[in-house]
Amino acid sequence: MRHTLPTAPQFYVTAPQSCPYLDDKVERKLFTALFGEEARALNDGLSQQGFRRSQNVLYRPTCPGCSACMSARVVSAGFEPSRSQKRILKRNQELEREVKAPWATEENYELFQKYLDERHADGGMAGMDMYEFAAMVEETPVLSRVIEYYQTSEDGERTLVAACLTDVLNDGLSMVYSFFDPELKNRSMGAFIILDHIRMAREAGLPYVYLGFWVPGSQKMNYKASYRPLEVFKDGDWHELDDALINDVGQNPLGNDPVAEQVAAIHLPPQD
Repeated sequence: MRHTLPTAPQFYVTAPQSCPYLDDKVERKLFTALFGEEARALNDGLSQQGFRRSQNVLYRPTCPGCSACMSARVVSAGFEPSRSQKRILKRNQELEREVKAPWATEENYELFQKYLDERHADGGMAGMDMYEFAAMVEETPVLSRVIEYYQTSEDGERTLVAACLTDVLNDGLSMVYSFFDPELKNRSMGAFIILDHIRMAREAGLPYVYLGFWVPGSQKMNYKASYRPLEVFKDGDWHELDDALINDVGQNPLGNDPVAEQVAAIHLPPQD
């Protein structure tokens, strides 16, 4: 199904499929292609309206009868790490960060495969070969970086232990996909990568770190609520996450606007 705004781009809806987050739910996505000279402005503008990037596609959920999936972003200036988060930062303080162009290396791929085999062996990315991995990293029409984290042993050997594909938006950093050495279980590497992105955003004067979708009721996504202040995109605007908002998340089959109305409400950046 295709939906078109007067100034383009064109928007489409995926066929229904099983929801990866909530049992007995059906998922559909509203998406549009991302290419050309306006790609970066479009990525900035739609990210601020709850969309996420995957290679050259921007998407957000438009599920029938469910509005539980909400884009989430940390307000970097207001963030203060908890005691446990401070301990995570201290445990990983010797790691060296390197910011690189979006180029897939064998070292990245080996770590990625190790991560998937341990954490997501039955997920949608399982079995991804080097060419598919390279496409995920390199097929980006926007300003993207690979953030790598290295550990140096006592004999001076440097080892890649974590990485994150990150988009640089005009108002923040968007964490597209992160992975790390699953053997470092006591290091809380996933949390560290988020905390370091918040630190980078603050250093760069960027107000937000976009974490992807937060889904109340999904064990996979509960961790994102630990980074406060956290804003979620709901009913066309960003709201600070609190208990009242969590309790208000509904699954009313009549609660979602028709897709055509959702598309009509999207604000596109000015085009040259």
